Amino acid sequence: MPRFKAALFLLQAYLKNQLPTLVGLFLVFIINTALLTIGPLILQTYLVNINRSDSHSLLIYIALLFLGVAAISPLFSLLEVFVAENLSLQITNQLRLDLTLHCLHQDLDFSLKYPPGELIERVDDDVSDLNNFFSRFLVSIVGNAFLIVGIQVILFHIDWRVGTLMLLFSAVSLLAINRLHTLSAPHWKNVLQMRGKLFGFLEERLAGTEDIRACHAEMYTLRGLVERTRLLVRKQRRALQMIFATRSTMVVLFSVSSALALTLSIYLYALRAIDIATVYTIYYFTVLLNSPLEQILEQWRNLQQSTGCITRIVELLEIHSNIKDGERMLQVTGPLALEFRDVSFSYAEGTQALQKISFSLRPGEILGLIGRTGSGKSTITKLLARFHDPQQGVILVNDILLTELNLQSLRAAIVLINQEVQILHATVRENITLFDDTISDERVIQILEKLGLDQWYQGLPKGLDTRLTPGEFGLSAGEAQLLAFARVFLSNPGLVILDEISSRLDPVTEQRLERALDYLLQDRTAIIIAHRLLTLQRVDTVLVLENGTCIEQGLRRQLADDPHSHFAQLLQKGNMEVLQ
Repeated sequence: MPRFKAALFLLQAYLKNQLPTLVGLFLVFIINTALLTIGPLILQTYLVNINRSDSHSLLIYIALLFLGVAAISPLFSLLEVFVAENLSLQITNQLRLDLTLHCLHQDLDFSLKYPPGELIERVDDDVSDLNNFFSRFLVSIVGNAFLIVGIQVILFHIDWRVGTLMLLFSAVSLLAINRLHTLSAPHWKNVLQMRGKLFGFLEERLAGTEDIRACHAEMYTLRGLVERTRLLVRKQRRALQMIFATRSTMVVLFSVSSALALTLSIYLYALRAIDIATVYTIYYFTVLLNSPLEQILEQWRNLQQSTGCITRIVELLEIHSNIKDGERMLQVTGPLALEFRDVSFSYAEGTQALQKISFSLRPGEILGLIGRTGSGKSTITKLLARFHDPQQGVILVNDILLTELNLQSLRAAIVLINQEVQILHATVRENITLFDDTISDERVIQILEKLGLDQWYQGLPKGLDTRLTPGEFGLSAGEAQLLAFARVFLSNPGLVILDEISSRLDPVTEQRLERALDYLLQDRTAIIIAHRLLTLQRVDTVLVLENGTCIEQGLRRQLADDPHSHFAQLLQKGNMEVLQ
């Protein structure tokens, strides 16, 4: 989308809901502009009457009027700033909310393409840079345009030669501003793109600090940081040079206009065409004309910086998920039935992650998925959560095509738990309920006790109101998994997917987790991806994957009793961790 259209799109989308405030801001700005224009006219009247012998009382009234205008004008300026900033905060906060929800509704490919650091920079910093754009750009451009027109009318009324000179000056100045803005905008977009890449680089390296230290890659990381910082400085220097060029051009134009106006006024005064009061008025309005032009220049300068932000925001909003939401709601009244029919999927052309996978689960049945790393186990779970859609075949839940189901109801009915449990920077209650205020504290505490987290909970300084961050309050990896189980109990899904949740746990912690699993899997369909024998003892059927294909499936007991089955051979080795 072109830059100008992108700016209009944002203005129209977010200002239309703020029309009363916007109209009020316009009124305040117009009153303030009128006060600026009236001031010099009052002063001219004072100068015209100063030599009259009978004008003493009139001069007092004029002086009081001038002082009154001078006193009221700052109050309207303050009110204008307050209304503008309030308007900007409301719009930018709404824009941040919309961008955040938009990003959360994207598919998994979007998350892989844009690292979290870059998204934070685009959602927060880009929007912050638009404060002035939303609060003052439109009002300032239109208001100052009115002021320029008003000054031009007054100058033409004084003398057509003065009005013509200032009109030419205004036109040349605006054309120069527009040209410099056109040249500057791409440079600011490049700066913002480089900032996004830098933040993405920092986020990824900070998240991998332990691995970087373990591999002695500190200098490699610093070199990458220096290279990106150097590129950012170069791009920012070029953008600032364009700003300085714009400002220098306007300073020269303002100086020339003031000199020409004063020279012309003196010439007209010499011809007795105007008096000394009018000379002052012409000069005052010439200087005053510089103010709205300079403010327009300032808004154009802000637009130069904002254009890159606007373009990036609109580009982000124009990204749409490849996963299309369905219309049918999935009602969970018990365990779900599941069926895969000849499902094939590839992440990239020529690389098959799954090839013609078929299996079915009755309500309440538990499936064990086993296979080496890269065999396609996690791909099956991602397809079930509709992070991707298969290129071939279909998936049915309760005899309904997965693609026909509403995504929100689907992901409430099918819950995925993996080994990386996300602990939110929030209270214990919010971490478990996921900010659902309808769940009572009694229900939360009951589930914590049922999962064996009662001792951990009792040791918290503020109970459910204790704020958690990763690694605090002795929350081990096993306890974090139990916390994820508590979330599942509260959401009450019909199908649970456990993706290698015990692969990093010691045997003692794993036994504690297994006891909690007994509660979790009651009256639920489940898919368990595991490397250890203990976890697979509870499954009803087993599916063995290799290179994206199913090489074996059947009832666990039958496969275990068949000495020629892959599953039986793994049992004989006595250690499922060979699959890693």
